Amino acid sequence: MLVNPDAKTIAVDFDGTIVEHAYPKIGEEMLFAFATLKELQKRGHRLILWTYREEEMLEAAVKYCEENGIKFYAINESYPGERNAAKYSRKLECDLFIDDRNLGGFPGWDKVWQMLHPEGGEFAYQLQNELAHFNYKKTSRLSLFDRLRRKR
Repeated sequence: MLVNPDAKTIAVDFDGTIVEHAYPKIGEEMLFAFATLKELQKRGHRLILWTYREEEMLEAAVKYCEENGIKFYAINESYPGERNAAKYSRKLECDLFIDDRNLGGFPGWDKVWQMLHPEGGEFAYQLQNELAHFNYKKTSRLSLFDRLRRKR
């Protein structure tokens, strides 16, 4: 992990952000979700999974993320063990939230990266595709005309 004085604590939603909405099932991965999350961790950012999921559904989401190379700093709490503290706050202490329910919706992982690291870096080249924030299956449902028009 790189030492980054600008590293942030980032809360990340699961359904609709890391994966497509399919609650209570686990949807398809959003394009570049895990690649971007791994790169954020590599740059020193602390990631918190902040999701509506509980119990078995939460365990399944955490396992899915771990199988895809992401182990979160904390899950549904500001720091590990916070819920066991005497004064547990339901308000999460973090620098920002990445969530599909943001004002304006989820911008896509390419835009998230650009907002957090406008300098780009070696990872940015993977995110140059204009369709990077759409899940592949969604874009493949576009008509042939729409797909050709987007390539211009």
